[in-house]
Amino acid sequence: MASKTYKIGIVGNRDAILPFRMIGFQTFPVTDSQQAVNTLRKLAREDYGIIYLTEDIAVEIPDTLDYYDSQLTPAVILLPTHKGSLGLGIQRVQDNVEKAVGQNIL
Repeated sequence: MASKTYKIGIVGNRDAILPFRMIGFQTFPVTDSQQAVNTLRKLAREDYGIIYLTEDIAVEIPDTLDYYDSQLTPAVILLPTHKGSLGLGIQRVQDNVEKAVGQNIL
């Protein structure tokens, strides 16, 4: 039985994700929260297994992130922007570790 191949995409503000296009990633620039939610839904339906999302957009769509946290795929991973980190990515890792093992071990 062949295993399923998933794609990787990057969603976020254009300036932050443009460098990833240069190294071959599929990028999806968005300018507002509704566009981000619609893009995430579309990519999830199109077999994207990993979706990187810039923190500046992620902060605007917490309910959508919560939904994808409860799904097996896609994994939504937050990226800091060229303006620096908001600390959301590391906080999500800590929250998920705490949920998995019952306490924050980081």
